[in-house]
Amino acid sequence: MLEKMIFGRYIPGTSFVHKLDPRSKLSFVFLFIIAVFLANNAVTYGILLGFTLLVIFSSRIRIYFLINGLKPIIFLIAFTFLMHIFFTKEGAIIVDWKFIKIYEEGLRQGIFISLRFLVLVLMTSILTLTTSPISITDGMEDLLNPFKRFKLPVHELALMMSISLRFIPTLMDETDKILKAQLARGSDISTGSIKQRIRAVIPLLVPLFVSAFKRAEDLAIAMEVRGYRGGEGRTRYRQLKWHWRDTVALALLGVLVAALVLLRG
Repeated sequence: MLEKMIFGRYIPGTSFVHKLDPRSKLSFVFLFIIAVFLANNAVTYGILLGFTLLVIFSSRIRIYFLINGLKPIIFLIAFTFLMHIFFTKEGAIIVDWKFIKIYEEGLRQGIFISLRFLVLVLMTSILTLTTSPISITDGMEDLLNPFKRFKLPVHELALMMSISLRFIPTLMDETDKILKAQLARGSDISTGSIKQRIRAVIPLLVPLFVSAFKRAEDLAIAMEVRGYRGGEGRTRYRQLKWHWRDTVALALLGVLVAALVLLRG
């Protein structure tokens, strides 16, 4: 399952979304995250979900691939749904069976919050799937440029965030390899008591941390031998250019926000 994790991966392509400037994509996702919280009824959540599907189709990323990539976080979405189902005690009772009582408002909130979580994960995944790590670094640095006057290390901050995104799938792949190696040696973390499972995880965590620190050291040495000394005085080989499609993308997001505001209950 870990090898199917999509967050942090990049898939090259020539779609409309792939061709967008990284600055417009970062701004788009940031504003979309804010816009998500404007939805509060079935109509607005339907519009939100439809808009997300439109972005997915525009990126030409296969739905099947995205669904497979969501499997590792299905548990979190299901857990969120069940928490609202069983702990929200408002509205009319829909199900009353023995000690189980499900209220109308609990079901409503469970569906809406789960949808909110789903569209947020999908949109942020589309960002990383259609934008290379180096482009994310350039776009983030350019957007944060105004903060340089406050002595904020913009270049270093953008680089760290980009490296973090890049190493998420790498560490997931490494975890999967270590897990399979431990299973081949007879280790089993899926059975037994909680205490036994915690003990079984330790042989998994130790080599993972060792591998992570080794990769970090190799990366630091590689950057040092290439003469990296921070962002001061550095020039760019890749120049960012704002095109008409970037304006269209943000304009469509503006239409979404207007629709969510007008149709709020």
